[in-house]
Amino acid sequence: MDVLSDAIAAMRAGRPHSSRQAKYAPWGLEFEPSAGAGFHVVLQGSAWLIPREGQPVALGPGDVVFLAHGRGHGLASDPGVPLEEVRLREDGTWPEPTPAAEHSGEGPATVLLCGAYQLNRARAHPLLSELPEVVHLPARIGAHRSLRTAVELLGTELEDPQPGSDTILTSLLDTLLLYMLRAWWQRERHGSGHPTGWSAALADPAVTAALHAIHEDPSRPWTVEQLALGAGQSRATFARHFTALVGRPPLAYLTWWRMTTAGRLLRESDTPLRLVAQHTGYTSEFAFAKAFKREYGVAPGQYRKQAS
Repeated sequence: MDVLSDAIAAMRAGRPHSSRQAKYAPWGLEFEPSAGAGFHVVLQGSAWLIPREGQPVALGPGDVVFLAHGRGHGLASDPGVPLEEVRLREDGTWPEPTPAAEHSGEGPATVLLCGAYQLNRARAHPLLSELPEVVHLPARIGAHRSLRTAVELLGTELEDPQPGSDTILTSLLDTLLLYMLRAWWQRERHGSGHPTGWSAALADPAVTAALHAIHEDPSRPWTVEQLALGAGQSRATFARHFTALVGRPPLAYLTWWRMTTAGRLLRESDTPLRLVAQHTGYTSEFAFAKAFKREYGVAPGQYRKQAS
């Protein structure tokens, strides 16, 4: 299994959404804190991203910013422009802009591609938790070509919807999220200095082998010795190395991932508890229910009812 894809799937909730917006300076938007993650792409013109903490970030044509933690931020033609709160619909989508709102200014035009993902932060994967507040991916010739292609396709669908656009947009938004995270990881891996945490874990062959084994078959009764053997290291060396990069000992991460997988199965499917237990490495429904309640504070059946 792909660990990055799994990390996203573990947190996803609901459908992503996006909107294409045209603004004429002076303009300013304020996005309140939310449970999700957001992104902005400057298709034309320029803008300033104004985080809750830290300095404003200048954005040019083709720049992409990803805001993983939903802490709220501003977006404006200039850092000094007053910000107007963005009022989204109940489902989280943008209202259709009126011509008066789009052409409220007389300055240069900026065309934006904005979107958001709904996330379940109760089981936040550490890979996403350690992302910086603002992931800025500047447009550079030859850099992140797959990301640029996804942005172009998404912009085209939003500008000129056709039959099937709803499904295409959802798929493109899922793809865009993975490309943004991959671009961040590749930059961390190949940038100056030494990667740390999960960016280092995904670049480490031994740790990656163990993570793939756990994600591929969480039901297997893994031991540290078995994972170390697959990683090509001694038990002691592997355990220290894995813990240092992942932030948890190997078997602690295995248990965490099993419970995360169980929660997702209970939320998103009607799989019987017996099969959920088997899929997550428990030989009996009773043992699974006990472990699940210890982790989530409620029994599996109650958790499923609350999530429905």
